Amino acid sequence: MFLCGGIFLLEKQESIIKSQLEKDLVAAEKALDALNQGVFFLQNFPFSCRKATEDNSFLRKLLVSFGASGYVALFEIDNEKSVTILAVRHQREEDYY
Repeated sequence: MFLCGGIFLLEKQESIIKSQLEKDLVAAEKALDALNQGVFFLQNFPFSCRKATEDNSFLRKLLVSFGASGYVALFEIDNEKSVTILAVRHQREEDYY
């Protein structure tokens, strides 16, 4: 079993989907699919993602493609069976919220 981020991830996905729903239902479904594919990728290859900082090899960024841009998920590798997603932002945003 692989654990990934739990409640925070669900809340952030909900927030992203709500913002997409204001624009387009199909886009909201595609955004959710893209985020879920990103989580699936983390289950198999967490160390293949780019390091967030040079001094912590367990703190990483996952790029999730979506349309012309996408999302960036900041996560920490807890152990071989668990990662914690700390924040998710749109690629065009400058910082995590």
